[in-house]
Amino acid sequence: MIGFLIKKCFFDMWDNMFKIGALNLGFLASLSFPLLLPFALPNILSLKIIITVIGVLWCFVYLAASALSLKRISDYSNFSFLDLLTNFAAAVPCGSVACVIFFIIIALLRFVIPFYILMGNWAGLLIASFVFWFFLMIPPALQFIFAAYARLNGNIAKKIKKCFIIFFDNSFFCVCVMLICIIFFAISSLTMFLFPGPVGIVLFLDEALRLRLLKYDWLESNPCVKNHKGLKIPWDELLEEERENTGSRTIRNFIFPWKD
Repeated sequence: MIGFLIKKCFFDMWDNMFKIGALNLGFLASLSFPLLLPFALPNILSLKIIITVIGVLWCFVYLAASALSLKRISDYSNFSFLDLLTNFAAAVPCGSVACVIFFIIIALLRFVIPFYILMGNWAGLLIASFVFWFFLMIPPALQFIFAAYARLNGNIAKKIKKCFIIFFDNSFFCVCVMLICIIFFAISSLTMFLFPGPVGIVLFLDEALRLRLLKYDWLESNPCVKNHKGLKIPWDELLEEERENTGSRTIRNFIFPWKD
């Protein structure tokens, strides 16, 4: 399944390269707001903190709105930049929660874990270890937060809960997806984060969640096998239609698609 996921995502990214690049430009412009603007402001700490928080919040809302729009690409459709504009209002709850989680992670790493380690006793080390292992679960689980917000039903709290359920039920898959995202991030650095970039990674995560949810659709339609020991999901069967819709291409098809 991982191989097909990469293939489908590459095809979708290639077909929408310029749109993804434009969205990445928008994200980079948004990111420059919290990174650069505070240095141009008067030396008032509270003002700089407020501007930085607002800028980071906007970046997360931007990614959430992108996820709501990119969902159409994953579903073999298309989207316009007008879709992105209309999705900003709907993206505010998810972007806000993601922003809060981001700052919680920063606080855990910067303050909480060092505080308990510096206590210098076994209780402090035990609490620091617990917080550390909890922190390790956050990235592979909540990497799907934007995709879950775009695809799953329920409020934002229920969607976060489903992200953790998916992680505990598909730990190896989630870790593999996170590692691929890291590779995409490294590749993005070679293209000045224009391709695949942050938005391309958001698309990949949406593709990953979309395909993984096929497992739960199959389990729901086959309730008699849910508690079967040694259950094996028939991925070849589940991905058959996806493979047909994605198709295959040659290098010539990639470079000169109009000659098909």
